[in-house]
Amino acid sequence: MATYAKSSFDSAIYATFRPTYPRSLFDFVFRYHERNNSARWNRAVDLGCGTGQATVELTPFKRVTGVDASSNMIKVAQGTLKNTPTSTGQYEYIQASAENLTFLEDSSVDLVISAQACHWFDWNKIWPEVARVLRKNGSAVFWGYSQFRFARYPSLTQRINAYVEGTDPLNSVGQYWEQPGRSILDNHLIEVPDANEIVPGAFSDFERVFFTGDYHPSLPSPRSVIMRKKMTWDDLLSYLNTWSALHTFRQHNPSDGENPHGDVAVRFWKDLKEGAEREEGRAVEGHDEVDIEWPVAVVMAKRA
Repeated sequence: MATYAKSSFDSAIYATFRPTYPRSLFDFVFRYHERNNSARWNRAVDLGCGTGQATVELTPFKRVTGVDASSNMIKVAQGTLKNTPTSTGQYEYIQASAENLTFLEDSSVDLVISAQACHWFDWNKIWPEVARVLRKNGSAVFWGYSQFRFARYPSLTQRINAYVEGTDPLNSVGQYWEQPGRSILDNHLIEVPDANEIVPGAFSDFERVFFTGDYHPSLPSPRSVIMRKKMTWDDLLSYLNTWSALHTFRQHNPSDGENPHGDVAVRFWKDLKEGAEREEGRAVEGHDEVDIEWPVAVVMAKRA
């Protein structure tokens, strides 16, 4: 994604305040991988690995490779790895495009994942490349999360949507997302094509799973939300500042930071706090905690 690759994007803040993926999600991935008795645990690859949040969770595999096109992201991931000496030799990070894995041999990988990145992939190139590098019965699992929700304040959903998807050029970031990737993510990866439509006969067990709870009832067989985090309101503002659309908004509206009520992210944050205060009937402070949830969509396939 172009925004994250820019030198002006703060990858360290991204790594600190982005939500982490729950253990239950990785357990779900590993159970899918071991569905047959011939599952192997030698090598895993994380495409679009960013700062390595998901990469380092692939602990059952002897060798794990994180791949990202952004040198900034790779630098942060490698820096984090240096502070974890016990992982020496198990993990590595490579700057490369997810669509061009020439550094991987044919049939050399047991698991390919992608966390919050696959909505940018060119699937006409990704599926053939994944088919090439996966061993027989190897697994491919891609997931992404859509807009955050307040578990205790469903009434604030409309405010979130107005800020995230709105067309007001000065009070929302809707028009500043890179497309079509953002729409694919918000539509829970429905546009990701079936692997066998691209590489006929190469994959089996293609599935879509939606951990979206009651937030998106129109999705088929939604399961309970598994991605949630308790954070302070101050941390929520820091999370809002990691959004690529906000980064682009600021480039297009440099004077917005001079607004006496704060920049667009601060104004949105204050609006959410005011809504929570109405729900609670009391003042909400920056150090107060709030429960945030993210609906997650998963796409999975096995190498035939």
